[in-house]
Amino acid sequence: MTGTPLRVGLIGYGLAGSVFHAPLIAATEGLVLDTVVTSNPERQEQARAEFPDVRVAVSADELLARADELDLVVIASPNKTHVPLATAALKAGLPVVVDKPVAGTAAEARELAALAEERGLLLSVFQNRRWDNDFLTLRKLLDEGELGDVRRFESRFERWRPLPKGGWRESGDPAEIGGLLYDLGSHVVDQALVLFGPAQSVYAEADVRRPGAQTDDDTFIALTHASGVRSHLYVSATTAQLGPRFRVLGSKAGYVKYGLDPQEAALREGERPGGAGTEWGTEPEELWGRVGAGESPATGGGRPERTLPGDYPAYYAAVARALTDGGPNPVTAVEAAAALDVLEAARRSARDKVAVTL
Repeated sequence: MTGTPLRVGLIGYGLAGSVFHAPLIAATEGLVLDTVVTSNPERQEQARAEFPDVRVAVSADELLARADELDLVVIASPNKTHVPLATAALKAGLPVVVDKPVAGTAAEARELAALAEERGLLLSVFQNRRWDNDFLTLRKLLDEGELGDVRRFESRFERWRPLPKGGWRESGDPAEIGGLLYDLGSHVVDQALVLFGPAQSVYAEADVRRPGAQTDDDTFIALTHASGVRSHLYVSATTAQLGPRFRVLGSKAGYVKYGLDPQEAALREGERPGGAGTEWGTEPEELWGRVGAGESPATGGGRPERTLPGDYPAYYAAVARALTDGGPNPVTAVEAAAALDVLEAARRSARDKVAVTL
């Protein structure tokens, strides 16, 4: 990709902005991190230390007042701000990337999508877990027919955090759009829909387990896809013994994979794509999953399946191509709305203790 880099304004420099978006933007050919928006003085200094050439703004209004100096706005601020900030950026004439969940409801996501289409602007949703190492490996196995017809997909995004950390992500205020259903659930539901297509029915159980917790911290979602596949999805902060990240059962074989993609941990430690050292997104052989039939991976059954490298940088590379060369949007707001349909149905199912038909 040649030519002048696209200038990116990043709104928010907490976990999402500083750990995920800023490093990935800076590592992408054709993009340059122009401005970081944060009113927190410590985060302002952090941004300047990590990106010496970056400009700092204290508000989104300050950023959007010079919209003509930017080519893309990335929204990595708290969930409740996603819709108003994305709306303002689109009305200012700027393409937008929004961290997940793009909105609190599917209706809001579709309204944003309609606004972007009306303005002829890109609106993309940062669903980075589509580029996890295990997800890419599973897609390869499915494309090659290694598992046969998949009958059940089990996906777990589990943690052991017996004490709440606080903050808006664990707030009981519905306006904050907190809780694991909308946080980690956004990932596992999106992955299930990408792999196995639309869901026809949703059943969920959502619990508040930890003392002092205000919102769901241990949630199960069961999907019946139109394709006939059943997805069993678990998100939890209360798991003292972690289950397999994926267990996928097909008519020919199954795939079992433990452990979480290494990219988040690497980014938290300050490692960057393209830096010196181990190839980005790779994991050691002892963490590879196993493929087999009638055997237990716990005792070495099945054959080891090399895990493909994770590739978060691919998301922003696709965004850059979409803006400069007319390439496809890597994750559309319409796709995100379909996942929100499921999340809303899951919340209703858990509340009313019924299965919900979509």
